Amino acid sequence: MQAIFGVIFHFIGGFASGSFYIPYKKVKGWAWESYWIVGGIFSWLIVPPLAAYLTIPGFADIIANTSSAILIPTYIFGVLWGIGGLTYGLGVRYLGVSLGSSIILGLCSVFGALVPAFYYNFNPREGKDSLSDMASNTWGQLVLLGLVICVIGIIVCGRAGQMKERELAKEDVTEANKEFKLGLGLTVSIISGLLSACFAFGIDSGKEMANQANEAWKAINPGNGEFLYQNNVTYVVVLWGGLTTNFIWCMILNARNKTFGDYGNSKTPLLRNYIFSALAGTTWFLQFFFYGMGESRLGNGASSWILHMAFIILVANMWGLVLKEWKGVSRRTYTTVVVGIALIILSVVVVGYGNSIK
Repeated sequence: MQAIFGVIFHFIGGFASGSFYIPYKKVKGWAWESYWIVGGIFSWLIVPPLAAYLTIPGFADIIANTSSAILIPTYIFGVLWGIGGLTYGLGVRYLGVSLGSSIILGLCSVFGALVPAFYYNFNPREGKDSLSDMASNTWGQLVLLGLVICVIGIIVCGRAGQMKERELAKEDVTEANKEFKLGLGLTVSIISGLLSACFAFGIDSGKEMANQANEAWKAINPGNGEFLYQNNVTYVVVLWGGLTTNFIWCMILNARNKTFGDYGNSKTPLLRNYIFSALAGTTWFLQFFFYGMGESRLGNGASSWILHMAFIILVANMWGLVLKEWKGVSRRTYTTVVVGIALIILSVVVVGYGNSIK
């Protein structure tokens, strides 16, 4: 049952992440950097400590009493992840919700799952699964197989994107595809996929804070398993790093593009823009709120990270179809992207089963 609940929590988190960009499409008259940082203020500064306050008594004391040897690398991984998050927005902008998310999160799942396991091969730690552990056990072999299937699915989705670009060049471009740029989109998506995996490393670096929250909860609730919300305290520090990167870059863009006036431009629907940006930012954070719950049931190994990323990819592709990002393409191209999505679904099933027999 623990594994089943873990998968359900990851699905809810994946749905939140795969859907968060949709409210941004309702923002009118603002430059990308303006609505991105307004949403980010909610994602990385307002909502995380509020969630920690509501779920972890004394979370601020845990952070204050944590050594700099833990806080600094956790924050730095957050800064690096922030670059990945920043380029995620650009990848979705230039490739669309479905294709951009598929490529970015596919790479993120690979690096987020394998790098820690590779690290623990050389620096073993109790309770952490190394690559050797995974390769020598049936459950780990299934997880790795699911990872391979996921990567193949991403490659197929990328192929569909190439086909789409060629076909769009011959036809009138729809509203959903007007910013489609495969070369630029692939570049920022690859950068995003590599650096977005740093969030998983940040969670691992700050695990001592989550452990303190977990032990305090278990002392009050003996025999009730692991604390569902233990990671909420770690998120606060990781997301400070993400805020740093995104705030600096968006301010640079505001200055360069002379878009500081967006925040008070009465010619735009200001209240509506702030509401939808805040909704997008809050929805974004919910992905990790539920990721933490899923991780507490499945563990912070490769399976949790892959499941989370794969669910996001599935939901993002669903939105891509709903938003008609593939409208006007040939049946062959449409079939190709559907096959890619089906492979990702299969990867979720394989990884979920592998974790259930661990």
